[in-house]
Amino acid sequence: MDQWLKSGFLPTKRRKPDQEEMQESCQEHGACQQEIEGQRESDVDGYSDNSHVAETESGAANKSALRVSQKHGNKRKKVVRKYDEKYIDYEFTCIDDENEPKPQCVLCYEVLSNECMKPAKLKRHIQTKHGAVQEKPREYFLRKLSELKGGKKIMKKATSINMKALEASYVVSNLIAKAGKPHTIGEELILPAAKQLVTITCVEKISSELNVVPLSNDTVSLRISDMANDVQQTLVHRVKNSKFYSLQLDESTDIASQANLLVYVRYIWNEKVLEELLFCCPLPSNTTTELVFGVLSSFINENGIPWEKCAGICTDGARAMSGINSGLIARVKEIAPDVVWIHCSIHREDLATKKMRPRLKNVLDTAVKVVNYITARPLQSRLFHIICQEMGSTHLQLLLHTEVRWLSRGKVLTRLFELREEVQIFFTDHPFQHRASLDDPAWISLLAYLADIFSRLNDLNRGLQGNVTIYDVHDKIASMVKKLKWLQNCIQQLDFSTFPNLDSYLKESTFALDDVARSDIEEHLAGLQQQFHTYFPTAVNNNWARNPFAVDTGALPQSLTVSEREQLLELSCDGTLAADFKMRPLPEFWIQAQKEYPQLADKAIHLLMPFATTYLCEAGFSTLTAIKTKYRNKLDVEADLRLNLTNIELNVPHLCANKPAHPSH
Repeated sequence: MDQWLKSGFLPTKRRKPDQEEMQESCQEHGACQQEIEGQRESDVDGYSDNSHVAETESGAANKSALRVSQKHGNKRKKVVRKYDEKYIDYEFTCIDDENEPKPQCVLCYEVLSNECMKPAKLKRHIQTKHGAVQEKPREYFLRKLSELKGGKKIMKKATSINMKALEASYVVSNLIAKAGKPHTIGEELILPAAKQLVTITCVEKISSELNVVPLSNDTVSLRISDMANDVQQTLVHRVKNSKFYSLQLDESTDIASQANLLVYVRYIWNEKVLEELLFCCPLPSNTTTELVFGVLSSFINENGIPWEKCAGICTDGARAMSGINSGLIARVKEIAPDVVWIHCSIHREDLATKKMRPRLKNVLDTAVKVVNYITARPLQSRLFHIICQEMGSTHLQLLLHTEVRWLSRGKVLTRLFELREEVQIFFTDHPFQHRASLDDPAWISLLAYLADIFSRLNDLNRGLQGNVTIYDVHDKIASMVKKLKWLQNCIQQLDFSTFPNLDSYLKESTFALDDVARSDIEEHLAGLQQQFHTYFPTAVNNNWARNPFAVDTGALPQSLTVSEREQLLELSCDGTLAADFKMRPLPEFWIQAQKEYPQLADKAIHLLMPFATTYLCEAGFSTLTAIKTKYRNKLDVEADLRLNLTNIELNVPHLCANKPAHPSH
């Protein structure tokens, strides 16, 4: 009591160590003494310097002191205790944790530390927490041990099944997005169909395991959103680490009258030039320059993509995009002055083919009215279908003309010319105002010419689609101009063999093309040449980037620095790269040459990176229209569209590792 009043606390009574603990301590101390003696003998045999022996003995003594003092808190070398099967008598089993066994109670499942792997401490646990069962026989604890192991197996199996179900949920959701189907199809069709297939081909018991796969509408939507976010993060990482990148963008309206901005990116990854959908964003109101630039700039800045690496932007010729003073390109150039603007080559080609002579324009308009009168009316379309069947025609329907489709005119005119006899029969005794044109040989001959020339223009349009460079566009346009000049000469020489439809009709009908019709055709061909020169005004410079092995030593490009010209001369004489040049695509060749000629290759890649067309955006809008139908007009289409169009491989195990594995309800 006096001591408590003076110091403020009572002295604690130390527990007297039991006999087993004292034996263990003595054994450890004895082992340390033996090690010291062995160290002394080795030191005496190996060295004759007494001072060195003294230092060794002192070090060994220190080690002995450290080991003996382990029980007082020193953790430099930890003693790992082993499990003995006799410990089951104290209701304890063992679990391995990285080669450090720990005792676990088979009754309350509590896991103790390795230091508690002593009979005294294990016995204390059963006495203090399970005193009512301490007198139970050994068989009782063995039965509890088997129950514990059985429960672990069940939990492990359930966890494994849930993880597989989670992975299957991601895979199926990706397939749904790739196919552009509604999210409800997983629960309504795919899962029941899979269960039926497994039941019929395998065992009915196995089909019941498919019930744990979560494929509800909300779950599929969440899976698609997770995968789309993962793809976007991967894409942003690649673009940020690319030497250069370029953009193509366009806007269009969907079924819900919602304007959508679609942006594609071209970047370098693993020494290859790749193209991916960067983002699809709805525009809340109008499609002005400020709004489009705000959406684009916001995405670029939020994801940390540097504007300085942007080599070019390809758009259509709308004023909001191409305005010199206030257009999108003008705003981008304020941030990145080196950005090159490319007017979509396919749009320019389409604009170049619109202008024609009045007589040919009248034939085209009349043909469109004839076609639309039949195809736009269900009854007329069915009647025409019957006529074609009875006449054994190759085609059973005409094609509806759509102005916004690039290939529409050529296909519509060709189909109308092929079914001209069926159309004449259909309009027999019919009050259609243009029926007389179908009996006019001059009108049909001009129709045949238009079908031929627009078929050639369609071939040019298809050649501009896909992954093309500015050099490819220049070659195809130059080739088309030369063909038009050649066709004009053929008309002047009365050689119609270059126009298959026109030539076959003139031979069948024995109709001679008059001078007025020939003059209209010649002027139309000459006008097309002029239009192509107008919309594609200059030839592409920097041909050294296209073929560096054909440079003229006396006419090196002045746009290159002295160092770059020297590198160009060295590269033009490199036989290894010359062989590689023939085997690789042009952008990949320059990426490979970047290791040896970095400055020259960077400038060449900067020239080749910009898109030449907005074909990917147009194809993306077609996919968007197929996904967002009138039955899904409230859908936020970006996630589905990204998975549908992406070529980036998904890392499904990584996604599953970050998600809890819950079975389907």
